[in-house]
Amino acid sequence: MRKYFLLIVIISLLHHSCLKLDNQLFNNQKITEYKLDNYTGEQDFVLDASYNIPSHLINLLTIRSGNYNIKAIYIGDINKISTDTIIVYCHGNKWHMDFYWQRAKLLAHVNGKNRYGVMMMDYRGFGLSEGKPTEEGLYEDVDACLNWLKNKGLTDNRLIIYGFSLGSAPATKLSAEPRSLKPSKLILEAPFASAAVMVQDGTQLNMPADYFTNLKINNADLIKKVHQPLLWIHGTKDNFLNYKTHGEVIYKNHSGLFKEYYLVNDADHGEVPLKMGFSNYLNTIGKFIRRTN
Repeated sequence: MRKYFLLIVIISLLHHSCLKLDNQLFNNQKITEYKLDNYTGEQDFVLDASYNIPSHLINLLTIRSGNYNIKAIYIGDINKISTDTIIVYCHGNKWHMDFYWQRAKLLAHVNGKNRYGVMMMDYRGFGLSEGKPTEEGLYEDVDACLNWLKNKGLTDNRLIIYGFSLGSAPATKLSAEPRSLKPSKLILEAPFASAAVMVQDGTQLNMPADYFTNLKINNADLIKKVHQPLLWIHGTKDNFLNYKTHGEVIYKNHSGLFKEYYLVNDADHGEVPLKMGFSNYLNTIGKFIRRTN
């Protein structure tokens, strides 16, 4: 009875205050500068020197998104955007681009070193990007980067969008309901089905999701409107977003002409590239991108 009472108190506090899931999902952290290869904080993995990117191909950008300046990094020759294939990487909820720099570097080695351009951004309120994180802000900020690429000559058929964890929301949204550009292919790593499923998994309570979050994200429903090819990758030991209640639901709801998946044995939420093996990871993504039908 005492535990039940405490649970009711906690739920009441969550519902009548700002202490909601949103504060955990938008796990942003302010910094004073981007350190990239000199970053020594927590990371999912650190690549060896063979994956280093020449300094002249690392471009730190400021892009206007609505009323805010957001920060982005483009790996590649900006002058070749009009002819290159570009992977736009939408990172997860943790902190800022330094945490995901190793992942962006890894993607710059798909099908050979620096064969494709790679763009990554910090959503508003993350890292050095201005503003406060919001659901619509995710979509606006990623689309602002797509618009920047479009103005540099990128076309739909050369755009690949990759969403990891929280980044699966803008990646799926902008594939289902394109704005500036329509991605030709969609890659989702450890995606979440919806804010409601995340609440149910996290609390083990059959209660309305709005007790815990104001987010309306529903990737499992939006994916029904995505007809582009889909690659889904997920760890079987993901303790944050269970692959059966999240990724598998999204995968089954996709009705496009082509889709494939890769489940990584014993991989937790941030361990997919490492547990998969970097070469295998790059080969899997490269093969998917090279598909012509």
